[in-house]
Amino acid sequence: MSVTDNIVDLKATLPENCTLVAVSKTKPSEAIQEVYNSGHRDFGENKVQELVEKAELLPKDIRWHMIGHLQRNKVKYIAPFVHLIHGIDSLKLLKEVNKQAEKNNRVIDCLLQIHIAKETTKFGLDKEDVNDLLKSDELIVLKNVKIVGLMGMATNTKDEDQVIHEFNELKKIFEELRPLSGTHDLEMTHLSMGMSSDYRLAIEAGSNMIRVGSKIFGERNYA
Repeated sequence: MSVTDNIVDLKATLPENCTLVAVSKTKPSEAIQEVYNSGHRDFGENKVQELVEKAELLPKDIRWHMIGHLQRNKVKYIAPFVHLIHGIDSLKLLKEVNKQAEKNNRVIDCLLQIHIAKETTKFGLDKEDVNDLLKSDELIVLKNVKIVGLMGMATNTKDEDQVIHEFNELKKIFEELRPLSGTHDLEMTHLSMGMSSDYRLAIEAGSNMIRVGSKIFGERNYA
């Protein structure tokens, strides 16, 4: 099956309110163009250099999602065009995004990354960190960023009960924060959780944005 067939088939199974981010990391621009030609516009990359290179080559109406861990010194490269940054895991990073967005006369949408997995290698804020950040006086002055939801990654495990538990935890935090919408440029609309291996469980838990790569483009080549 072609990548076009893959994405058409996948989209047919998703709820209407669920945004599919096609994760194109390590994949050639030709494959992304093929998916683009099917009418899809949301693509995700997890490395800044790859994101910048592909954004230069591909159609300008693509909505690029930065889904990987973002270092502060790399924000300036994606600030002119990035559609949504998924991995905001500190106030320092949010401040840098705000600074670079201001230079580009933009307001950049961001998701706060919550640490829900058992793996310590995964990044993210804990529940207390999120509450502290959202109540911070420093957040009020950041006029060039908008927090539009949360993102999380479940543990990479075959134990579905554990994955479901972690997704439910994130959904619970999302619902608790939703009443804050409308304050401090905060709009809790996107809950980004679920990848190729667990997106069905994520959707059942309430995800409305999934990040799927190999199911569309095939297995990645890291050689």
